[in-house]
Amino acid sequence: MARLSRYLLRLFWSEAMALFAVAAFLLFLIQCLRLFDLVSDKGQGLLTLVGQALLSMPGLGIVFLYVCLGIGLGRGLRSLQASSELQVIHVSSLVPALLRAIGLYALGGLAIVLLLSHVLEPAGIRASNDWSSSIAADLVSRSMVPHRFTALGGGVSMVIGARDGAGNIKDFFADDPRDPDSHRTYFAKSAIISHDEDGYVLRMQDGAVQYLTADRRFSQVAFNKYDLPLDRLTGDTVSRDDVAQAASFELIGQSLSTGAWDATNRALLKRSGEGLRVLAMLLFVAAIALFPNGQRRRFEVPIELLVLAIAFFERAFTSYVGGPGILSVASGSVLVIVLSTLLLLLRLRAFQPAGIRRVAA
Repeated sequence: MARLSRYLLRLFWSEAMALFAVAAFLLFLIQCLRLFDLVSDKGQGLLTLVGQALLSMPGLGIVFLYVCLGIGLGRGLRSLQASSELQVIHVSSLVPALLRAIGLYALGGLAIVLLLSHVLEPAGIRASNDWSSSIAADLVSRSMVPHRFTALGGGVSMVIGARDGAGNIKDFFADDPRDPDSHRTYFAKSAIISHDEDGYVLRMQDGAVQYLTADRRFSQVAFNKYDLPLDRLTGDTVSRDDVAQAASFELIGQSLSTGAWDATNRALLKRSGEGLRVLAMLLFVAAIALFPNGQRRRFEVPIELLVLAIAFFERAFTSYVGGPGILSVASGSVLVIVLSTLLLLLRLRAFQPAGIRRVAA
């Protein structure tokens, strides 16, 4: 790699990573503030608060990293413009080195975003779900005081008859009124907290589940054995998404063994579409800031505003205008890539005949 390309690459990355560090820190603090009451209400400490906030950062990083990459490239090119280095690069026929640096910068950003979307975000979701299940088990376990009704949150109440040193529970009862269309009551002669592949569960024996609908219809289902996920009792009724918490290579392996590719294809397209956002953003910034401008303007639109505007446009177009295949998750990115490529080629004089030369006045 030429010395100029290394210098430019270092300039672009320093601008992007400085902005990314500030944005990531602010979002981390916002996540901590959002989770503070939720974690403290469940009797957890500062370590749990920080850990849960960190596990959500890969998903948030995907959302704003490509914006930081675009702003970093734009700031770097504007800095070269302000110091007249960009003019020297063009006059000295060093544009290939500049394009090479931008290409390597784009490939690096693409690799990071794809790593986040295909591997790190699913791993974070899985770890967060497992941790939440462990928190729910701890909360339920600490709340099991014999002959005392305990509120678990959201109106859920629970009481047990007895509990021995091995954790065996006798005469379990729980009332869950959160769903007005299906008021549930659980009771069992015996139960024990256990763990399976889906997390912590309350394994009940010899009991029943009673349902009371909004129109006062009552039904009961008796059971010999019934596994109740503990997070269903602690206020977290959101079901797990097995696809979202599986890395892409795991989804491909499962599809190869089962032959079911629909969910895997949708997940792979959605995650790969994040990479197209990086390419679209950087191509747009290069098209508008790659060339020197000799005009002295009193006002120039900030590059940050342009990047945020094109990010908003791309998200809106993708949300409301879909299409087949990759267009269903990245139609806005494809449109930005096409328009930016046309603008870049036009400014590079790609359509100008080779025999025509501009004559200086």
